Amino acid sequence: MIRPCEVGAAVAASRMETVEKRIGEPSRERLDGAESALAEPRQSVVVAGRYTGGVNADHDRLPPTRWESWNPVTGCTKVSEGCRHCYAERFAERWRGIPGHHYEHGFDLQLRPERLEVPLHWKRPRRVFVDSMGDLFHESIPDDYVREVFDVMKGAPQHVFHVLTKRADRMLALAPSLPWPPNVWMGVTVESGRHAARANALRRVPAAIRHVSAEPLLGPLDALDLTHIDLVIAGGESGPGRRPPQPDWLRGLRDRCVAASVAFAFKGWGGSSQSEGGRLLDGREWRQSPPLPFAHGGPIQQPLF
Repeated sequence: MIRPCEVGAAVAASRMETVEKRIGEPSRERLDGAESALAEPRQSVVVAGRYTGGVNADHDRLPPTRWESWNPVTGCTKVSEGCRHCYAERFAERWRGIPGHHYEHGFDLQLRPERLEVPLHWKRPRRVFVDSMGDLFHESIPDDYVREVFDVMKGAPQHVFHVLTKRADRMLALAPSLPWPPNVWMGVTVESGRHAARANALRRVPAAIRHVSAEPLLGPLDALDLTHIDLVIAGGESGPGRRPPQPDWLRGLRDRCVAASVAFAFKGWGGSSQSEGGRLLDGREWRQSPPLPFAHGGPIQQPLF
């Protein structure tokens, strides 16, 4: 059951005013889920974008490499084995029952309408992870609310929005009614070959960039069809009870991406935190990004992370 966010209009207005005053300040939510909106503010990292491998770069037109999380919805329910050790649930449930806390209701699904327009107030271009604390295509989120989120993304062309879901069927069902501006990168999680069919739904969505998240990677992805996929992001599981990936799973996925000219990014082996095991795969980092509209050839080394 959805719990509407219990924030009155006056409080929402006050928070929006605060957001306006803090334009340009770093987000309080980390992508790896170890911290959230109530953690100490982190310093955003801005990576100077540049190509390697002979592709001409135009630095004024490179996509942003500063990341933020934007959560117009928080909370979710488990749908497959990749959810077993959900970092977002683990964090949110620590605060359940604390009156007035942002996660007073733990990981129960909640709409956060007071957050809808936050990206419109970020003037500096950013990469935005949409719903790092949930799944925008959860079956309990109203269709109209999903459309509102997409309308905001369309209205903020200075940012690149990364939307990720495990609910590929609902994504596909809603796709015809959603705007698909070029700054929306749509992705599905495929943690094992059992869920490779999620990419079939993704191929039918008119997103400018389609990406697969193989994180946490829980098995080989020989069954994954890379046709019309622009980017694969892989990584090991982090946190208590982690299930480490086999090196051959990652090598096989990387080699298939290279052969198909699909960008491949490896986020790390995982551990107590995502970065604990390092990011080297066979002695090098893989931080590829899909070709930009003005670039020629295959993937480029304009790192996402």
